[in-house]
Amino acid sequence: MNAAGNFIQHSRNLLEKDYLPKIQSCLEILPEADVWWKSNDASNSVGNLLLHLAGNLHQWIVAGVGAYEDHRQQSREFAADGEKDAASLLKELQETVQRATRVLEELNPDMLTRKVRIQGIDVTVLGAVYHAMEHFSMHTGQIIYITKLRTGTALHFFTIAEGGAVERGWCVS
Repeated sequence: MNAAGNFIQHSRNLLEKDYLPKIQSCLEILPEADVWWKSNDASNSVGNLLLHLAGNLHQWIVAGVGAYEDHRQQSREFAADGEKDAASLLKELQETVQRATRVLEELNPDMLTRKVRIQGIDVTVLGAVYHAMEHFSMHTGQIIYITKLRTGTALHFFTIAEGGAVERGWCVS
């Protein structure tokens, strides 16, 4: 597989085998009452972040790269406050990740240099995928932080092995 194909495959693996499992692990231990907790008015809750991740991933990968209909209502992602439980939010995110990974699976590596317009911005398909991955990663980290903050639980996503090598909890290769 060439570099372009590896990039697409690695992006799929990050979504399916790294970011989403970490979010699922957080939601397994985060009390339902804390899904919509915010530290202050300038912050987002885990619930808001889950809606935002689904909305952004759909807009950038499913609609932007895959040319499906864009039905995102970004203001609702941040205005929501307890309308859905953790299971419903996770299901919505899982379905979006499945749609996005199908788009990536069907993506011809030669299309990475094609221009697309997303949120009024002209980007290459490669740029759109790269944005979606870094965006998903950043908010996954916020969900992990909130979960640790609210539960005081070590999540053990990686360990330090003998000699100082980092061992991940799962493989994304």
